[in-house]
Amino acid sequence: QVQLVESGGGLVQAGGSLRLSCAPSGRAFSGYTWGWFRQTPGKEREFVAAISWSGGRTIYADSLKGRFSISRDNAKNTVNLQMNSLEPEDTGVYYCAVSPQMEVSSNAFGYWGQGTQVTVSS
Repeated sequence: QVQLVESGGGLVQAGGSLRLSCAPSGRAFSGYTWGWFRQTPGKEREFVAAISWSGGRTIYADSLKGRFSISRDNAKNTVNLQMNSLEPEDTGVYYCAVSPQMEVSSNAFGYWGQGTQVTVSS
């Protein structure tokens, strides 16, 4: 069974940090763009960040630049999302996804993880 597995979510106080990881299972997704999306309460799923297979290109949601950082660990075939200076508004479910293209639209991402909950307390 092909799937993406997210980990690293949890409860953190405002101003704190969390590091999310995503690993594939059943398929390596070599050559794919990896992305993170999130769904916060009352809002539609939104793009957070994406990284090319090589790691040489990254894209971020403008509102999250400077606080969030996406990276690849090719040895482990994982993609990480480092989230700093977290705010209560960052609370939501964070999803990992892969796409054959470097895109920010969720429609371009064909495989999705189940999501990991991030809760930021004030």
